[in-house]
Amino acid sequence: MRRAFLALAAWCLAGTAQAATLVLSGGTVIDGYGNPPIADGVVVIENDRILAVGGRGQVVVPEGAELISTEGMTVLPGLWDMQVNLMRLGHGDMARWNETYGPLAERVIMPIAARQLLQAGVTSARDTAAPLEAAINVRDRVQDHLINGPTLYVSGPLLRKLVPPGTEEWQWAVNGAEDARAKVARLAGADVDYLLLAEVDLWSAEELTAAVTEARARGLPVHAYADRPADVERGVELQFDGFLGTGMGVAAFPDSVVLALHQRLLEPAARPLVWSPAISAILNFESLRENAEPLDDPRTTAELPPLVAADILGSLADPDRVTGLDMPAVRALTLCAKLHQLDDAKVRLLLGSDAGAPGHLHSRATWQEVDFWVRRCGMPVERAIQAATYDAAMAMGVGHESGTLAPGKYADVIAVRGDLLRHPDLLQFVDIVIKRGHRVR
Repeated sequence: MRRAFLALAAWCLAGTAQAATLVLSGGTVIDGYGNPPIADGVVVIENDRILAVGGRGQVVVPEGAELISTEGMTVLPGLWDMQVNLMRLGHGDMARWNETYGPLAERVIMPIAARQLLQAGVTSARDTAAPLEAAINVRDRVQDHLINGPTLYVSGPLLRKLVPPGTEEWQWAVNGAEDARAKVARLAGADVDYLLLAEVDLWSAEELTAAVTEARARGLPVHAYADRPADVERGVELQFDGFLGTGMGVAAFPDSVVLALHQRLLEPAARPLVWSPAISAILNFESLRENAEPLDDPRTTAELPPLVAADILGSLADPDRVTGLDMPAVRALTLCAKLHQLDDAKVRLLLGSDAGAPGHLHSRATWQEVDFWVRRCGMPVERAIQAATYDAAMAMGVGHESGTLAPGKYADVIAVRGDLLRHPDLLQFVDIVIKRGHRVR
């Protein structure tokens, strides 16, 4: 058993070396702000920051810099994925996964997921639920360059009313206002980045008020899963910062939800409201029903230990036996309508894929979210890119240092061969990944 564990752990080790001054030259540069693309652009990186961005002839190239040709490529900020499950790697049997791999979350599974995301061009990500110590340690080990992965923002355990057996380490049950306050204080004391709630419709008014009040006092943003209309309506009233997912059964958002959103956004003193719809987990699963060939692509499981990859693929062989997705075939029909309802309501949309859901591997999930927004739902590709860069960074309070290509910002940069604005699916073939000045791909 120890040898097997060490073999798995070996897949998580990834060293990084300090890059010299880098210059990306010749590609079309998308800065993330929504400005017109820069043809024949140049991005100069010094240490972990961007030194200059502009067209050829407008930027001074430092002597001795390492030149990286991006001719024929699209260069853009590193992607943000605002809804990932680092504890899951796309396995189709939730109970088996929890029992077999749950104990390996911190040392094996979460580092693998982080590595897959980074190799896919995701340089920042928001994890949605994990054991408290594991979430903090993995986040900090990435920051200390001990694990190769995106900059992580973590919630630690999810707070909810009804916790399924076997998930108590990463889902905490709330029982009364004092318990809610104490659990939020514990999370804040451990230095999580935000508070994540579920089943808001089942909480008492006293419990919700206690949790939100404690979170505000400790500077924690409050986000919740939007599984039912009451989740949103109560969250809007209590000034939640954002929502995740597009639950609420099989229909489009009811009028009561749309009205609550409009009223919230019209309030002069209202807090900004963000939402990661995460439509791709269900749409991907339904597409795999029709054609599972993408799972046979070696790139899909390239970062996984062979035994784990085989287990995941085996769990997805029969879609009718997959657990963890509620009525995907029917819900898939309404996802684009919900996305447009949120867009029409002027909610700030953030790109989040729900990576780690059944069949939704971290190596593919983020680009699929972009692609489904654009190809399936008709959203402008520029809007999807902004949701995965500038808007995401702003939502996490770090827009001053990340999410766009500009002097002084962190050097999180990716490049893909071809015209991304015409072919958003090119994001599945990221050629260059630079995270904070280090080239990792």
